[in-house]
Amino acid sequence: MRKWAALFLMLSWAMAAQEPPVEWIDPSTGHRVIRLSREGGSASLYFHQNAYTARGDKMVITTPKGLATVNLKTRQIEPLVEGRVSSVVVGRKSREVFYFKGDAVYSTHLDTKATREIAKLPPGFRGGSGLTVNADETVLAGSALEGERRPFTPPPSGKDRLQARMEMRLPMQLYTIQIKTGELKAIYHSTDWLNHVQFSPTDPTLLMFCHEGPWHKVDRIWTIRTDGTDLLKIHARTMDMEIAGHEFFSADGKIVWYDLQTPRGQEFWLAGVELATGRKLRYKLERDQWSVHYNVSRNGKLFAGDGGGPQMVAKAKDGQWIYLFRPEKGVLRWERLVNMAKHDYRLEPNVTFTPDGKWIVFRSNMHGASQVYAVEVKKRQAKPPAPPGSV
Repeated sequence: MRKWAALFLMLSWAMAAQEPPVEWIDPSTGHRVIRLSREGGSASLYFHQNAYTARGDKMVITTPKGLATVNLKTRQIEPLVEGRVSSVVVGRKSREVFYFKGDAVYSTHLDTKATREIAKLPPGFRGGSGLTVNADETVLAGSALEGERRPFTPPPSGKDRLQARMEMRLPMQLYTIQIKTGELKAIYHSTDWLNHVQFSPTDPTLLMFCHEGPWHKVDRIWTIRTDGTDLLKIHARTMDMEIAGHEFFSADGKIVWYDLQTPRGQEFWLAGVELATGRKLRYKLERDQWSVHYNVSRNGKLFAGDGGGPQMVAKAKDGQWIYLFRPEKGVLRWERLVNMAKHDYRLEPNVTFTPDGKWIVFRSNMHGASQVYAVEVKKRQAKPPAPPGSV
């Protein structure tokens, strides 16, 4: 009996040793980091998919069991939706989350957990780029493949999968779904690879989407109205090998921001276009501060970046950090928040600001399985002397 008790105790100690910390001060930066999830395999949503309630008290994460809510004040986690779901987005006004499950699209209330089927998807309907909900929460939208399924044969090792998929020229559509009635309608057809569909956070009829593929070979960033009119290219290439992508709206819907490189892998910018005037904005970044994704606080005063691994486009020598950026006279003054040296960037961190702007949420496998973390924007203790160019 004692033998089994001792073995159980040793196993318990081993499991405890493998459990990621719940909270710590990053010794490299002096910023407080907390773990919001409790189960390995959990993740925050993609960087442009809203995960937060309007009040900012709850956020939605994915877990191995489905969806869960995190109370951002108490850190309490509650299961929300059981089973495999995809294309998850939280309404910016209501307390509902929208998602695909099986052959239908659903909504679930974050507090009552009341769930309803919004629409049954047509036979053969295949989503290309998930779900987005408009500003007044009357319409959902996304992209989907059309016609008969054509198998995708992966290219030989070392060849570009994005190039191979783009060259298939599969028929696709942008579509809308009326939340009240479930009516599904195609608004735009193309054989370009349509992806990353996003509604403006303030204009209920404005959609943004991209032409997917190798970024130096596509005109990526576009907007369109929900009735299919006013198709507009947001960024036009000015030189060979120039790339622009990972686009997102500002919180007030007035600016489209994106990663710009002139040319690819050489000069790095966070760029933007004012939708009302067409005025172009650019903030210079150094190679190590380039990030897979950027994001902006709700007041528009701060940006965040999730850094990048040494094998990524920037080929950074010291780029594995969560960054805070402050715009200043055409450059972004940077501050390191979290050391990501132990993170495998095949899992993209996908930074987002909490609605109050006090925390930056990201996912990471720095301790093994994927978990959801948040770093406090305000520094808790002194850090070592900062390198030149930082703040």
